[in-house]
Amino acid sequence: MSTAPRPGHAPVRAQAARTEPFGSAEDAWFWTMAALAARREGARIKAGQGLVTRPCEPDDVVKVLDRLYRQRRIELAHARILRIWGERGIAPDPRTTAERGDWRLWREAMARLEWPLRVKGIVDDTLPARAPAEGVVLPFPGPR
Repeated sequence: MSTAPRPGHAPVRAQAARTEPFGSAEDAWFWTMAALAARREGARIKAGQGLVTRPCEPDDVVKVLDRLYRQRRIELAHARILRIWGERGIAPDPRTTAERGDWRLWREAMARLEWPLRVKGIVDDTLPARAPAEGVVLPFPGPR
């Protein structure tokens, strides 16, 4: 008896019709960093359990970044900036003098990540970038 799977019975990922790609490489990167931070803090990540089903796993985006590094399309400085600002959950602000250099590296890295993520179907630039989920606004406790 063979242990090989029968034809037509291979594991199937979530169908592409039900998945929602990211609107930009930046959205994909922030999602990846949030998932990696949650994993580091002990969360058990299961595919298809989120509010939105994505066409990839967080490791897929990291593998694209690793391949770009191995091909020398990005440098260690780019990866460092992506990690720092990805953990913060925001992009560097070019209007701030201290963040201008980080912003340049961030834009270069995002530009180089965009195409491979689009080819893999992780990013679809025809979709509008998703706005952040609305939060609850709490009144500021002031003098009464």
